[in-house]
Amino acid sequence: MSGGKKAIFIVIAFCLCMVLLYGITYLPRKMMDEDPRDVSKIILFDGGTGIELEITDRATIEQLVEDISGVHFAKNKLALGYMGFGYRLTSYNEKGKVINRFIINSEDTVRYKGFFYKAKGETIDYEYLQQLAKAAASR
Repeated sequence: MSGGKKAIFIVIAFCLCMVLLYGITYLPRKMMDEDPRDVSKIILFDGGTGIELEITDRATIEQLVEDISGVHFAKNKLALGYMGFGYRLTSYNEKGKVINRFIINSEDTVRYKGFFYKAKGETIDYEYLQQLAKAAASR
């Protein structure tokens, strides 16, 4: 292969790899895949009221993690320029380090790293999040 053909081949191969890598980001994925036992607390921030709820109760953590980890999401559209949200969920490990952080807009839509993701199949128990937030607001 001559030098020019080799360079063209390398550029084409590089472009194809980049397209493939970008395409993989559209495969359905879980927003939470950690073991509930690895989560020491969850901060749930209500975007509508501004109330922040710190969840350390093991049963509540397990229910939230298992509910959300059972849902697969596919990348939908760019989230830049959108304001407001339902709930921001941040999970922490025993050392206080953030494990995961994303926004839950509805039972089937989350925002993560600049993109909206739509649920495929199962959905988040959004009513449960609303109940938790309502109980925190009444304290």
